[in-house]
Amino acid sequence: MPSETKHMSRGTLNMGIQQQLCFLASLLLVIQAAPTPPPSDKDKAIAKDYLRNFYNLKRLSNSASFSPGSSNDTTSERLKEMQKFFGLEVTGKLNKETLDVMKMPRCGVPDVAAYTTFGGSPRWETNKLTYRIVNYTPDMTRAQVDDSIARALQVWAEVSPLRFTRIIRGTADIMISFAVRGEQKTNKLFLTDHGDGLAFDGPKKTLAHAFAPGSGIGGDAHFDDDESFTFRSSRGHVLFLVAAHELGHSLGLFHSNVPGALMFPTYTFTDPDRSPLTSDDIEGIQSLYVTSFKGETVFFKDSFFWRSSSSSSAVARQINSFWSRAPDNVDAAYEDPAQDKLFLFKGTQVWAFKGQNLEPGYPKPLSSFGLPASVTKVDAAVHNQHTGKTLLFSDKYYYRYDERKNQIDEGYPRRVEDAFVGLSGEVTAAHMTNNNIYLFSGKNLFEFSSKNAKLLRLLTSDFFQVLLKMLTPTRVD
Repeated sequence: MPSETKHMSRGTLNMGIQQQLCFLASLLLVIQAAPTPPPSDKDKAIAKDYLRNFYNLKRLSNSASFSPGSSNDTTSERLKEMQKFFGLEVTGKLNKETLDVMKMPRCGVPDVAAYTTFGGSPRWETNKLTYRIVNYTPDMTRAQVDDSIARALQVWAEVSPLRFTRIIRGTADIMISFAVRGEQKTNKLFLTDHGDGLAFDGPKKTLAHAFAPGSGIGGDAHFDDDESFTFRSSRGHVLFLVAAHELGHSLGLFHSNVPGALMFPTYTFTDPDRSPLTSDDIEGIQSLYVTSFKGETVFFKDSFFWRSSSSSSAVARQINSFWSRAPDNVDAAYEDPAQDKLFLFKGTQVWAFKGQNLEPGYPKPLSSFGLPASVTKVDAAVHNQHTGKTLLFSDKYYYRYDERKNQIDEGYPRRVEDAFVGLSGEVTAAHMTNNNIYLFSGKNLFEFSSKNAKLLRLLTSDFFQVLLKMLTPTRVD
C-alpha cells in the first residue's frame, strides 16, 4: 500500500501541475486576445500633425474626427503610405509601432512626392558651390560648427564632382542658419516661419529642414536651435550627421526609404569619425552629378582613382566611394566600352562592374581570362577598343586577351621588351589614347604606336613628375 499511495500521490501532483499549466495558458490567451487600447487624444494629435507635415494629409476642421481605420479613408491612406515608407506593417491603423516612429526626431522635409520641392530631379548647374554660415548655435563653439558643416559637405564631395567654398558675407548658393520656433537668432527678426513658410516645432521633434537646388531659398538649410546639437556626443544630436543629411537635400536628394541610409528621414547616431553615407546615398548623389566615364580619362592607384576630362581637372577619390563592392586596393584596371564594363584586378582575382554594380558571378579568378596558375597578379592592363584586344602585363611578360572569344591569343605570353623595343623592366601602369599606348616602367613613361608597337618618344621626367603630382591623393576642398 505505501508504494500505491506514493504512486497515487505522484499522479495527483501531476494532475495539479497540468491544471495550473492549463490555467496559465488560458490566462495567456485571454491576455493576448485582449483588444489593444485605442490611441489617446494626445497620440491622435501627434499622428495628425505628422501626417499633415510629412504625408500631405489635408487639414481637418476642429469638429472633424481623426479616426484612422474607419470611414475616414484619406487618413487611413496617408497612414498606409507612411507605414509602407518605413517598412512597417501596412494596416492603415494607428498602432504603437507606427506611433513610435512618429515620435522619433527627424528631418522636417516631407517624405512624399506630393510636395513638389524636389520635382524634376533638381540639381545645381555648376559643380563649384559656395556656402555661408549665417549664425551659430550656442550649444557648440564656432570652430565646432564650422568643422561640422565643412565635414558634412566633404562627405558629398568625396563621392561626386561637387566642390564647396565658404564665403563670409553676401549671398551663397547654400545659406546655413539656426532658428527657434521661427525666430532667427540674429539681431534681425523674421516672421514666425523664419522667412520660409515652415515654422519649427520646439525641442525633440523636427531637427532641421532644407530646400532643393534653385534660386531664392533654394539650397538653404535651417536648423532648429530648440534642439540640442553636439560636436560628437550621443547625448544630443550630432550636428555633423544632421547637416550631412540636410545638405543632401540642398544638393537635390529626396528622402530614402532604405533604413540606415543617411537620407532616411529619422535621425540615428553613428560614429562621427566615419562617413555616414551608404551605397544608396552614393548612388543617389551620383545619379545627379555623375553619369558615365565616356570622354574622361580614369587613373587608378592603390585605393584611389582620378577622373579627368576637358571640362574638369582630376580629383582623387576613394575607389570604394564609387564602387562599393570593389577591393580596397587595385593592381590594374581597364574599361571595355563595347561591353560597357570596367574590370578591376587585385591579386589572383578580377572584378567586373557595369556602372556601379558588380556583375553576377564576380569576383572571379584570373584563370577566367585564361591566364595560367603561375600568374598571381596583373600589374597593368590596357584595352584597345578598335581591335577588341586587352593587354595584360605581369612581371616582364604580357598576354593578349581577345574579349570576343574570351581567350588568350595564341603565341602568348611574350616578353615585354621583345614587343615594345626600348622598354626594359616591368610595366606598372598602362593607358591608351589617340591610338597610342602609354606604358609606365620605373620612373619612365614610354609612348608607343598601337599599330606596330614602335617607340614614338620617351617622355621627360618633368612630364612624369607633373603626372605624379596630379595623382597625389590629396583631398580638394
